[in-house]
This record gives sequence, structure tokens and C-alpha cells, in this order.
Amino acid sequence: IDHHSSSLKSLAQFLKMIQRVLLQPLSSYLRISTTAVGFKPFITTSSSQTCSFTNSTKSNSATPTYHGTTILCVRKNGKVCMMGDGQVSLGNMVVKPNARKIRRIHPKTVGGKKHKDKDEEGGEEGPGGTIVGFAGSTADAFTLLDRLEAKLDEYPGQLARSSVELAKGWRTDKYLRRLEASLLVADATISLEITGNGDVLESHDKVLAVGSGSPFATAAARALQDVPELSAEDVARRAMEIASDMCVYTNKHFLYEVMDIKDEEKKKEEENSEN
Repeated sequence: IDHHSSSLKSLAQFLKMIQRVLLQPLSSYLRISTTAVGFKPFITTSSSQTCSFTNSTKSNSATPTYHGTTILCVRKNGKVCMMGDGQVSLGNMVVKPNARKIRRIHPKTVGGKKHKDKDEEGGEEGPGGTIVGFAGSTADAFTLLDRLEAKLDEYPGQLARSSVELAKGWRTDKYLRRLEASLLVADATISLEITGNGDVLESHDKVLAVGSGSPFATAAARALQDVPELSAEDVARRAMEIASDMCVYTNKHFLYEVMDIKDEEKKKEEENSEN
């Protein structure tokens, strides 16, 4: 009788423990000590290991990010035109429709003389300089823009060398390599695309584009390049119209800059058209 009563007591204690386990929340269940039943716990958690969505130092991958844009550069008939849209998107929301993503910058020294910007007293922005368009994070793009301007001050009139030096620093610098943006740069002699992978690219057909709508704009501009009566601005505008119809992150609020190319390049274009 004593043996049976002790077995019944043990069974009753075990059933009470099972009842407490079923009625308690999962977090408490994971912390329950099961040594009373004769085996060690196999799942334990501490307060420092509990999952938190608010105190985590890691960013949530589901957080909306700023999407790309479309920047297009076309060289044709003695002109170079760089055009971009004005839309800034955050997730599925349009934050701003008329952002300015095309800039014209001038080196501080041109031909040994100090150049004055149009914002300075008595300064006017001349027709030359360098046209820059950017896609990606705004802060990152302006950081790279400042670096490019510094390189142009160091190597005035040498856009290719300045771009290569910028790409080298962008690729190797521990701080700059984290910047997420793409740049299109153009002057009277050359048009280039600069990326964070260390690439400095010149197009073979005088058409360059970056951003989410760049494939559509590039394809349309290449198809329109052979139409003789269209200028560089006409080709860029029509290509951007097509890109804005196909890319949801590109609108029809276009801003552009146009520059004359040098006579040597004009002669090469005329020779290529004749051939």
C-alpha cells in the first residue's frame, strides 16, 4: 500500500507540473527547470538572449529604402546633353517630384586664373566646366561630388585623370567604399561613368546612363542616335520619355544641361557620319 501511495503521489506531482507548463506562456516554458523529473533542461534562454525588434542594433531589411532614378548623357552633332528626372521615392511613396540631380561644376583655377562661381559676388557661371549627374543616395553622391571637384582642381582640364583618381580613392578608401551612388560626368572632350567598383567607363556609341531606368533610356537613345535631324537634346528627351513610361521610379520632370564639344571631336563625328 505504501508503495502504491508513493507512486500515486509522484504521478500527481508530475501531472501538476504538466498543468503549470501548459498554462504558462512560452517564454516561461523555455526557462522551466525540469530537474525534478530526473533530466536536465535542453532549452534555456536568458534575458540577454531574448529577441527584440526595437532594441536591435541591426537594421531591419524590410525598412523602405530610396530607390534609383534615371540619368542619361548623349553626345551628338557638336553637343553633349545630360538629362535626369526629378523623382525621389521612398518605398511606394513619392517623396519629391522635382529634385535636381544634374549639376555643372567649375574648377577653381582655369588657365592659371581663379574662377568665380555664379553664387559669388561678380561671378557668372560660364558655358564650360563639367556636367555631373548622380543616382543613388543623395548624401553619398554629394560626398563624391566634392571629391571630384577637388580632383578637378588638382588636375584642371583633365576629366579622365580626375575620374580615375576618384575611382581609385572610392575603391580603396575604407570610408569611401561604403558610399552607394553612381556618377555620370561629361565635359567638352569626353563622357564617363564612375562606379564604386573602381570602373571608369566611356561608351563606344556616345550614350551613357545610370539609375533604375538606365536600360530603357540607353536602348531608346541608341535607337534614336541614327536619326540625323535629332539633336543631342532631342535624343535625350525622347529616350527619357520612354524610360519614364517604363520605370516606376522615374517621372517626366526633366532637368538637363547642354555643352558644346570641342572642334576636334566635331571633326571625328563628321568623319564617322561620312563613312
